[in-house]
Amino acid sequence: MTKSYKASKPNSISGIELDNIASTAVEHDDDSKQASKVCEQLKSREQQWWQAHQRLIELKERQVFWFGDNSVMMWLLWQLVSYVVVALVLMLASKMLSVSLSLQQYVLIFALQTLVFIAAFVFKGNLANLIQNKIHRAQLKREQSFNEMMILASYSLFPDVHAEAPLSLQRIYENNHRQLRLVSLHTLLNHEIDAGRLILQQQTQADVLPLELAEDELNDVADDIIYRSTLS
Repeated sequence: MTKSYKASKPNSISGIELDNIASTAVEHDDDSKQASKVCEQLKSREQQWWQAHQRLIELKERQVFWFGDNSVMMWLLWQLVSYVVVALVLMLASKMLSVSLSLQQYVLIFALQTLVFIAAFVFKGNLANLIQNKIHRAQLKREQSFNEMMILASYSLFPDVHAEAPLSLQRIYENNHRQLRLVSLHTLLNHEIDAGRLILQQQTQADVLPLELAEDELNDVADDIIYRSTLS
């Protein structure tokens, strides 16, 4: 007699479970997109912070050069240089264009140049205030960009560091796909150290160096700078 076998039904997934799985996948995809967006914003703010820092350095150097303690000598020196430059330009122009200027015309040109110099020197204080205002704006821009970096880092960078600590600065740099400068990461993490949420295992001279020099210093010691979390 032939035996009959009843085919077993395959395991089925309910519609509710399918909806939960789909919802979880969508949420995960949304989280990934959001994290990627935050990282891009952090990178953008870092570039703005660095540009504002560079702009601030340029303005301060210009301020010291034109309005520092030895500024009067610099103004006179540059005026003498401008006389020589104008004289050379006039000589070349007269040869190339076959135009000859009279002595009175040369005197008039140099007299006008002198008047411009005197006017600029008289309003030297106003020019100093102008460049000081530019310095203030650059400082505000730098501070604003860094504050925005801190907010974005609190959502993207800091949670990962606390979750995976202890980590070296080099490892954090690599985990962020080398998109941020070492000095930027170190500066951000220093705020977590000041807040007592991170501990720096080894001190570095980068904290007392200008950002440009600190970057070179950190390149040599990034593997040795270890951050430990106090939250775990």
